[in-house]
Amino acid sequence: MTRVTPIIQARTGSTRLPGKVMYPLDGLPALEHVITRTAHADSVNNVVVATSTESQDDVIAQYAPTFGADVIRGSESDVLSRFEYAVGQYDPEFILRVTGDCPLISPQFIDASIERVRTTDVDYVCAGLNRTFPRGITCEAFTAESFERVIEQSSEPRHSEHVTPYYRENPEDFELYNLESNELFEEEWLQNRTDLRLTLDEPADYQLLETVYRELTYKEILDIRDAIRHIDQNGLAEVNHDVEQKSV
Repeated sequence: MTRVTPIIQARTGSTRLPGKVMYPLDGLPALEHVITRTAHADSVNNVVVATSTESQDDVIAQYAPTFGADVIRGSESDVLSRFEYAVGQYDPEFILRVTGDCPLISPQFIDASIERVRTTDVDYVCAGLNRTFPRGITCEAFTAESFERVIEQSSEPRHSEHVTPYYRENPEDFELYNLESNELFEEEWLQNRTDLRLTLDEPADYQLLETVYRELTYKEILDIRDAIRHIDQNGLAEVNHDVEQKSV
């Protein structure tokens, strides 16, 4: 069996929205939604939450296992080292980098990205080279072999903090692939939806996500199609339209 390990990076020390990964959505912490949705992907084996050793993140270490994830802890600022430790512990063939502030991450995107990296010579799959998806529903997939090279060669602070910039900064050394929305969604109204922001960084983001989760009924996980349809029908995209995305 192909070993696929999603590593969800999560901490409570966000500068813009402290504690956001534990904010409630439909009565459950945002992080629990991230874990459940990630585990819902067919390609995934075990789910790992990588948090820090800071006391403020004890809450994550305590509750993530009850949400169905393993936990590893390490440096708060050197997230790359947390990933390195997790890879050493679980020995995956393929790795997913998931952020804990994406409570609408798409299991379908996860499976599509793993399928691409598993069946081709691609080293790294993302949606950010030419963004056509809403922010907050995608992740990054890469081979463990290529990630070993990233670990060895990454040297800048941004590499330690954000884990994967080295791939994108050195396209001559890796085979990169950008997954686009028309590969995942046949419906035109779901394609090129860069107007939507479904990540959790600011109070306005929480207002949007809390509204969507409160107003929709679902089983197991909220379907991304239902979420986007509800946002469109009720003009909810305006709630966080002016939030600026933090750059690497």
